[in-house]
Amino acid sequence: MEKRAHQYKLTLEYLKDAKGEAVSETPIELLFENHDNIFSIIERQKDKNLFGNKQQATEFAIGLKLFSEVMLKNRKDPLFEELGPAFSVFMKKLKGIPQSESE
Repeated sequence: MEKRAHQYKLTLEYLKDAKGEAVSETPIELLFENHDNIFSIIERQKDKNLFGNKQQATEFAIGLKLFSEVMLKNRKDPLFEELGPAFSVFMKKLKGIPQSESE
């Protein structure tokens, strides 16, 4: 039986280079699946206020979920052999951080 997954579309546009000049690159549109509701994870990370910056919390959550899903789907790949156990510890630590009360 096939596992159910949430489906997403991410569009990445390159707006300006490091010098502030406009860049003309074709946007990348990525269709992908994830076992988690990424929108609820983004909200939880914002509520935790880990970085004191909601934009960074969103960037962190999206990057983490994209990375972790690929790692999960390829867990037997030697590339992730050493990272797997450390990542598991990291995720438990992250999930244990309480919501910020400063809001």
